[in-house]
Amino acid sequence: MQTRNDSTDPRSSSSFYERYHSLEDIYYWINRTAHDFPNTVKVILIGSSYEKRPLYVLKLSMNDNPNKKAMWLDCGIHAREWVSPAFCLWFVHYSLSFHQQNVDITNILDNMDVYILPVMNPDGYKYTWTTNRMWRKNRSISKSSGCFGADLNRNFDANWCTEGASSNPCSEIYCGAFPESEPESQAVANFLRSHKDSIQLYLTIHSYSQMLLFPYSYTLEESDNHNDLLEMAQEAAQKIRRYYRNIYRYGAGAKTIYLAPGGSDDWAYNLGIKYSFTFELQDRGRYGFLLPPSQISSACNEALLATKVIALKVLEKTQSPTSAPRTF
Repeated sequence: MQTRNDSTDPRSSSSFYERYHSLEDIYYWINRTAHDFPNTVKVILIGSSYEKRPLYVLKLSMNDNPNKKAMWLDCGIHAREWVSPAFCLWFVHYSLSFHQQNVDITNILDNMDVYILPVMNPDGYKYTWTTNRMWRKNRSISKSSGCFGADLNRNFDANWCTEGASSNPCSEIYCGAFPESEPESQAVANFLRSHKDSIQLYLTIHSYSQMLLFPYSYTLEESDNHNDLLEMAQEAAQKIRRYYRNIYRYGAGAKTIYLAPGGSDDWAYNLGIKYSFTFELQDRGRYGFLLPPSQISSACNEALLATKVIALKVLEKTQSPTSAPRTF
């Protein structure tokens, strides 16, 4: 087997996380991370893609405390949004490097397990590296039209295929033949269904436009805990502005951008995961999906700050007084 040079070894330096990586390198990184942190990181195969690539979830667990809650983080549902998988790798690296050193991440990881899916759409991601950098969907084939791909973020059973999605298989926002018709969305939905009692927070990472969104996206109606979600998103946006001088809009998806049915965040919310968010990372459009590697660090630091703010708020709202996260 060819030996990897230092530049692709996840342990080489933090600069590894300031570059984009091929699907093969991400799979290598997943295996290497689990190998290097056997007591903390577990790899769970939750399914496979249309083209039979594995869908690996990393479970970060710092202890075996009973009745521990969890959060879910997925990246790369849309193939061309490369900074999204970069954030999942960044988050894992940060969590493993700074657990016990950073008070916020210590509180979160001591009280929550974290499930991370670095690339939800591996076929599409691979295709953006080899053939079409701007590809969005997965790579399933429509028997009726011969067109490729469904939009995985229109394929969940949340007002599926209504206004804001398309039933045309050739469309960028094709909703699929039926809810969870795509193996990728079905694998995620099955995993979340089987862990819905422990998962309290759902985060899905997209780009671009710098927004912190929450349900609903499929209707203009407000969710039951709209004010809680708004308060969390607002605090995260304010801290990003304070620390990084960058502006993030925030609000319910449908009101903040547009109607988008069949999204994973709305579906997770309706499943019972009442703290559900979509992050749209940098930038505001100058580079769009082609965000330069030099901006990965700032994009990921902003998303990391928002994740910590929101996860700590979720702990505060869901834990009993006797099990509140410790402070220093």
